[in-house]
Amino acid sequence: MKTQQIPRRTFLKGAGTALALPGLEAMAPLASTAANPGGDPLRMAFVYAPNGMIMKYWTPEGKGSEYNLPQTLAPLQSVKSEIQVVSGLNHDKAEANGDGGGDHARANATFLTGRQAKKTSGKDIRIGVSVDQLAAQKIGHHTRFKSLELSCDKTRQTGNCDSGYSCAYNHNISWSSERTPVPAEVNPRAVFERLFAGASSREAMEARKRRMTYRKSILDTVMDDARGMQSRLGYTDRQKLDEYLDSVREIEQRIERAEQLDLHIPDVSLKPEGIPKSYKEHMRLMFDLMVLAFQTDTTRISTFMMAHDGSNRSFREIGIGEGHHHLSHHNNRKDWVEKLAKIDHFYVEQYAYFLKKLQSIPEGSGTLLDHCMIVYGSGISDGNRHDHDNLPVILAGQGNGTLQTGRHLKLPGDPPMTNLFLSMLDRMGVEEQRFGDSTGRLEQIS
Repeated sequence: MKTQQIPRRTFLKGAGTALALPGLEAMAPLASTAANPGGDPLRMAFVYAPNGMIMKYWTPEGKGSEYNLPQTLAPLQSVKSEIQVVSGLNHDKAEANGDGGGDHARANATFLTGRQAKKTSGKDIRIGVSVDQLAAQKIGHHTRFKSLELSCDKTRQTGNCDSGYSCAYNHNISWSSERTPVPAEVNPRAVFERLFAGASSREAMEARKRRMTYRKSILDTVMDDARGMQSRLGYTDRQKLDEYLDSVREIEQRIERAEQLDLHIPDVSLKPEGIPKSYKEHMRLMFDLMVLAFQTDTTRISTFMMAHDGSNRSFREIGIGEGHHHLSHHNNRKDWVEKLAKIDHFYVEQYAYFLKKLQSIPEGSGTLLDHCMIVYGSGISDGNRHDHDNLPVILAGQGNGTLQTGRHLKLPGDPPMTNLFLSMLDRMGVEEQRFGDSTGRLEQIS
């Protein structure tokens, strides 16, 4: 059978549904640019972990390719060749700089902006455009959604959350302007419906109600279109499409299971939201949805705040009942330090899950991970002292062949983290002379 070429922007459509497709061999290649040489689009994401790390268990011994992963980073062993552990970056604008307390609010607000937050708990907030939103403003028109913002914490936009700083600073890492945060979505169901809903929100809502009533999958609405598509594809593409549809259905089923569990809550006024009871499952669902968004080129830019800085979440699923923020002020108590190291390890496990999922998906001549730049980090290094220098940072993915991976990069001179962001923007095809408090480009990542 002769394979027919199909447009890159092809959707499987049904009532209230528009299911974007992954990259297939039959698709016309995208034009080659600096951001996608060979036609492979480049994606950029930022994953935030709160309250700093136990740095002695985070920082590798050795440098370059001659290094071993320490205990906190051990979950990354199978993708070690795909990451750079970057030591030495700092966020000076997260320091007090005369503003007193509020390190957690500043850590979140400064993380992707490189700007000093105006200390206020009122409406006169001011910080700066974040790196993800700057890229979204410049290249977001190439995809269905300019960007995708995710979190496992319900956001707060008003009130005093940290020593006179607005909750907007604590609960947002993405900013579309100096006064406008971009709230993250916490509900996996809402993200799923957003990714796969048709153009009409009313039609999409009605279609969802019908699916819920008759217990139908979102895939049921597009199967006629899918069968027609299969007849036009070669063997490899048919297999890839089947695997993709299976992954969509698997995520949908996990969201449904979370909703069914919520139905047993005695208070009938509580509406099922598709948020799993398990924090681990919640994070993994969000990572899986980000993978689908990248795989289908629905967006090329995403952020995921696993928890806001200052979060006092407990981790009973790994045997820790105390709150994370409470433990972070450990004063070198050995038992508290060990519990924090266990939390750090738990967060890195979820990041490793995400990277492995990206690595498992073929795309072009490589994998989806090869065509990504995924930053993992925190705006605080030592949570006990609220340090904002020598930040814990990992850069994963080969950036379409422009990044040197498989090493520990130890940077001299305490460069600002915004130097890294400026270099990432270059690769996304966004040319800026400065970003935040940058002093130049971070050439060492190449």
